[in-house]
Amino acid sequence: MTRFAFIIHPLSAKDVARKYPLAQFLPERLVEALIRMKKPLILSKITGITSPTGATTEGWFIACPLTPRQMLTLPIEEVYEKITACAVLAAKQGAQIIGLGAFTAVVGDGGITVAKRSPIAVTSGNSYTVATAIEGTLQACELLGMDLSKSTLAVVGATGSIGKTCAKVLGKRFGRTIVIGRDLERTQAVAAEISGAVASTTIDLIHEADAIVTVTSADSEVILPEHLKPGAVVCDVARPRDVSVRVSRERPDVLVIEGGVVQVPGDVQFNFRFGFPDGMAYACMSETMMLALEERAESYTLGKDVSVEQVEEMLALAKKHGFKLAGFRSFEKAVDQAAIDRAKSARAGLAVVPVAATL
Repeated sequence: MTRFAFIIHPLSAKDVARKYPLAQFLPERLVEALIRMKKPLILSKITGITSPTGATTEGWFIACPLTPRQMLTLPIEEVYEKITACAVLAAKQGAQIIGLGAFTAVVGDGGITVAKRSPIAVTSGNSYTVATAIEGTLQACELLGMDLSKSTLAVVGATGSIGKTCAKVLGKRFGRTIVIGRDLERTQAVAAEISGAVASTTIDLIHEADAIVTVTSADSEVILPEHLKPGAVVCDVARPRDVSVRVSRERPDVLVIEGGVVQVPGDVQFNFRFGFPDGMAYACMSETMMLALEERAESYTLGKDVSVEQVEEMLALAKKHGFKLAGFRSFEKAVDQAAIDRAKSARAGLAVVPVAATL
């Protein structure tokens, strides 16, 4: 059996309170200063993953004690050392491959340096994350009756490994594509690879989009209620989220889904709560599990590019081993038919009843 590990980390100082309740009463900067001094630790053992092929695997959640803000502001060598220490700890447990979760997958060079220093194989999980983001976005658009050939797609964070490939694959299906990134020159380079695409560095252009995939590496919300067109679909792949929680309260006429929520095969026990129902995981976690089930302890998705071939291979492995999209979730809750109907009505130009009035 090939075993795996997966790195998770607090998305904010408040997340630290899940492990250390006292943290909820302390200033965020003090919490960050305290966790900066800690070493990585094992959070839980993961068991029960069983493929329809009969293959099994098990693994561990490893906590990297840094927040996204710290990963962006601390010396990059310090961040690399902390992530590499997670891999060393995983190897001591018996893992042969480790997945990079959330910001550990995007900081620096996207895992390349970590893989060189790690005693075991490393993957960011971004190939399967792209696959599920594309699959989920298309399914949501279909539910709303969207004619893609007459619709506009926007990809926020289009210069990153996930955003770039999502834009290339989905851009072929939509009538118009807007790619948005911080650096205009790099964003224009992505747009040049997509027929008729427009490049921008401003978030305001997403008001023109019928479907939005957002996957920035920002450490705070970037998409607000006023940015969105009525009846839009938003697939938020970023962690921390790009979409403000205000959208769920103020814009019942749009459909926000979390990208990359996957049902894991078998009677999986994560033994740690990260906001999903039992048996569900992020796509990046699932990629690591699939490689373990395949007995492929090899570094797979690294760096700032994800190829279409990698995405297609992950889709094939998911089908083989029984991983599949677990419906739609939005702000850690299941998306119900009422939410779909509200967005569909908005697309048809009908008045949308506020969520509070439907309770």
